Amino acid sequence: MLGLGIDLDVWPWVWLGIAVILALVELTVLGGNFILLPWAISGFAASMAGFAGVSRELQWLLFALGGAALFALFYKLARRFVTDNDLAPGVGAGRLLGAVGTVTRAIDPTDVERRGRISVQGEVWGALTVGQDPLPEGERVLVREVQGTRLVVERVDPSKPGGTP
Repeated sequence: MLGLGIDLDVWPWVWLGIAVILALVELTVLGGNFILLPWAISGFAASMAGFAGVSRELQWLLFALGGAALFALFYKLARRFVTDNDLAPGVGAGRLLGAVGTVTRAIDPTDVERRGRISVQGEVWGALTVGQDPLPEGERVLVREVQGTRLVVERVDPSKPGGTP
């Protein structure tokens, strides 16, 4: 039925050839995206089944259903990996908007060299102040905007709930 005019003793070699070709295409053309790899693996399994004397029909079932099952498994694992490894919302410095940090080097609005620094979310950034008052080291500040590579901050009012300015 599924012999395609090929001798029964040749089928294991056909499956092995299919497995090698699919694996090579996966690695060279698709760059390891796991699209053809499930069928390369099931082709190898069908080859081993053929060498063990299993019927052609079962070899075909092993190839088709095994490849589909492995593809579904790889897809499920890939989806879990992608959803478990989401990046924090926002990109670059924009993700820091609204974050509260601590001044690590005093921020003086009259400092033309812009030496003020803050620590926010484990990173140290250059900072500018919104107001005209200097911000001493240890002061808690809220990130209001981003200007180039600097964060524009303002003093957090500890008397207000949530520490908002």
